[in-house]
Formats: sequence, structure tokens, C-alpha cells
Amino acid sequence: MKKFLAATMAVFFLANAAHAAGDDVKTVESDAAFADVTSGIENAIVNRGFKVDYHGFIGDMLKRTASDVDAGKALYKDAEFFTFCSAVVSRKVMEGDLGDIAYCPYVIFAYEPAETPGTVTVGFRKLPDGGERDAVNALLSEIIKDAADGF
Repeated sequence: MKKFLAATMAVFFLANAAHAAGDDVKTVESDAAFADVTSGIENAIVNRGFKVDYHGFIGDMLKRTASDVDAGKALYKDAEFFTFCSAVVSRKVMEGDLGDIAYCPYVIFAYEPAETPGTVTVGFRKLPDGGERDAVNALLSEIIKDAADGF
């Protein structure tokens, strides 16, 4: 089951990577070490009373499968994501619109480019503006800021 979830999340992450430069993704950059930023993500989630449901190592998967897909270059020095959900926050969002189940779990990602190491980008895919979704975007913004600041 864990392998299925990991593969599903990797496909989900990759399928949406083309939108990373768009308005639907919020990012901040950090000059902290990658390990410090990812530790900061986990701490920022847990210290708010949430549980990390899954910690994915997408950079490792891309490195491991590079020869299988005839990859021409390394994309990331490191790339990881964390998923979590909150019963309280999610219920409020879904009471506003049942279709907002599509946004749960929440995903925070971090990556350090292979070609330009030294800067770590941390971010999330924003929920559409309006209603209780704004509170989720604010929460996720706080988490990435704390992680980038070295929580």
C-alpha cells in the first residue's frame, strides 16, 4: 500500500510540475541547507498539531529511474514532499464546498536544483481563493515561511 501511495503521489507531483511557475503555486526560497529546510517543514507541520501522513522522496525516485527513461540530465540535487491533513481545517473547507475534497491532503514540497545548487525552493499548490480555502492558503504560507526561515 505504501509503494502504491508513493507512486501515486509521485505521478501526481510530476503531472502538476508544469504548473510550478504559474500563479497556482506559491514558493519561497531559502539559502539554508536542504536537510534543514525539510526538517523545518516537518517541524512546522507537527508543531501546529498536525501529523505528516507521507514523506515522499521524489528526487531519489527520479535519480533511480533516470536510466529507465533515458533522462538527459539530473533535475534536482534533492526533492521531497510532505502530505498532511487536518480534520478541523479540512472539515471547514469541505463544509463550504464538498468538491474541495480534491485539495486534501495538503502537500508541501522542497527542492534544490541540480544545475544551481545552494538555493532551496519550498512551496505548495494554492487552493482557489474564497471561503475557508483562504485559511488553508494562509496556513500553508506560514508553514513554508517557517521552513524557509529554518524553523
